[in-house]
Amino acid sequence: MSYKKRGTRNMSETFLPANILMPQVDSMKKWAVIACDQFSSQPEYWDEVKEYVGNTPSTLHLMLPEAYLGSEEEDEKIRKIQSTMKNYADDHLLKTYVNSLVYVERTLQNGKIRRGIVGAIDLEQYSYTPEHEAKIRSTEKTVMERIPPRMKIRYQAPIELPHVILLCDDWKNEVLEIVTEQKANLEKLYEFDLMQEGGHIAGWLVDGEVKEQFLEKLQSYEEQMTEKYKDLSDDPMVYAVGDGNHSLATAKACYEKLKKNHQWEHIKDHPARYALVELENLHDDSQQFEPIHRVITGTDSEELIHALKKECCSEEGQTISCYYGKKEEVLHLNLHKHQLAVDKIQKFLDKYLKDNSGCIDYIHGEDVLKELSKEEQTIGIELPAMEKDQLFPSVMTDGTLPRKTFSMGHACEKRYYIEGRKIQR
Repeated sequence: MSYKKRGTRNMSETFLPANILMPQVDSMKKWAVIACDQFSSQPEYWDEVKEYVGNTPSTLHLMLPEAYLGSEEEDEKIRKIQSTMKNYADDHLLKTYVNSLVYVERTLQNGKIRRGIVGAIDLEQYSYTPEHEAKIRSTEKTVMERIPPRMKIRYQAPIELPHVILLCDDWKNEVLEIVTEQKANLEKLYEFDLMQEGGHIAGWLVDGEVKEQFLEKLQSYEEQMTEKYKDLSDDPMVYAVGDGNHSLATAKACYEKLKKNHQWEHIKDHPARYALVELENLHDDSQQFEPIHRVITGTDSEELIHALKKECCSEEGQTISCYYGKKEEVLHLNLHKHQLAVDKIQKFLDKYLKDNSGCIDYIHGEDVLKELSKEEQTIGIELPAMEKDQLFPSVMTDGTLPRKTFSMGHACEKRYYIEGRKIQR
């Protein structure tokens, strides 16, 4: 089925309504489980989830936590996942809301409310490779080796469950507002506390006139973005993948594989052409960008500082602080337009450490950084937080952001699986 617009109203063809599957279960708290790529080095987290859920209907039975990727039981687990998806559909545990959207409010542990709209994107409009301009782009470099294991799960799966967060650069705060203001008139689909300290969540069905108004506002936003960034790109980026890039890249890879094996006429309206995501506003108060600092251990701090000054610094520019032993130095980075400090530093460190001793670690928090930097043969580089209005220009100018550029919230604040969508005919 195609989700392309119908009628004469001017609406987005990039982010679209979908036939959304909603669980019909006794315990939504047990149904909703955090994204599979979280707590990957903490299998005990997943053991706790498994014990809590038991045999109750849950998205835990529909996905493979990355903590278990590469295990001997992986293939058997994938077969069981795909079988369980079919059983849930056959047992009428999933109700279809045709050509709809879902408005979501997630109350985080700090009390802030993160708002989003669940809908489908056209994968023809998305690219995870920086050399391809597209309306939807990845913010981080895609590790190609991470895609094949995920394809094993998705390619034959009858259902997808999204943990992808898509960001719009809505500096006017208009796009989601049009739904927020009318939520009292919408049908509430769910409201409950999330397991494992995930906070609270509520979702409303968006259809009818409110849906039409939202899609019109979204199209207006896309046109404004094209005008705003016309000097940076012939085809400016209008949406950024904030979380779940490798999941979305896998969806794209599966779709491209399908295209190779079928004629376009047979595939152009295939459900695998689309992927379910949650759209959020980059400029919402709940979206917090926290810097991730660099600590280099096992290195000659004086030599590294000397090389850094020589290659990256000038008398004025973006300031950063470096700590080693009892010393602190403030440096000024020579950046090109739209370049981030973290981009300059990461490229320098990658090059420097190819020929010199040292290991990089990525650190949250200034106090931790300063304490670690007191150790021998250690240097800490304190980086500034990225401003929200730097994200889109930086990606369009430099391709993707360096790894560990910023953090968007804690692990327990990542998206939980709730809604689904059929991806097979």
